[in-house]
Amino acid sequence: MIKNITYFTLVLTFIFNCLNLNAQEKNSRFSLGFNYGIGKQGDFPFSQDDDYFYEQQYFKVQLNYILKEKNKFCLQLNIEPAVFKADHQLLNKHFVEPSFGENYLEKREEYTQLKTINDYVLGIGLITRYQILKPMSIYAQGSIGPMITDTETERMAKGFAFSDVLSFGLSYKIKTIILDLRYGVRHVSNAELQQPNSGYNSTNFEFGFLVEL
Repeated sequence: MIKNITYFTLVLTFIFNCLNLNAQEKNSRFSLGFNYGIGKQGDFPFSQDDDYFYEQQYFKVQLNYILKEKNKFCLQLNIEPAVFKADHQLLNKHFVEPSFGENYLEKREEYTQLKTINDYVLGIGLITRYQILKPMSIYAQGSIGPMITDTETERMAKGFAFSDVLSFGLSYKIKTIILDLRYGVRHVSNAELQQPNSGYNSTNFEFGFLVEL
């Protein structure tokens, strides 16, 4: 994972330098960008759950549109297609009880194996932004979106589910380029559409950039 972060940072620096060569200050309602993030189960505000291991990395394309501006406040529509790749393993085999079915012992054996889970998400939400300095702003973001997960585990069924995100971030604008840092929490579940549905909780850190269009 460290290698991935280093590689992405180098690519991000190269793209940023290229874009910044001819960038000029302008005022656009649309911005388009790319973020990379990492996360894991536990940490504030979630307590550590000893039943399972869960660690993820992800890539996002983000499109923002300014809905309203007033003084130093700004409200934006936020659309984020994303791909999450997580490593997951059941640590407490007794989490799988007889209620999982007659073959629950076989499921214990299956679920305690390390698995890779891929989630394909379309996040849709709002960003409330406040400008603390001319080039710098802080924001809160909330989103919920449909997703498809490709692997069944003891905590969630394979298929359709939802990804809920709450994040707080810091942005710094250089001409038309916006650098973005964000810390957030994510909950994944399927709203009882299928069983099991214990879901996953994770805390995440991501960084990236946007370009005003």
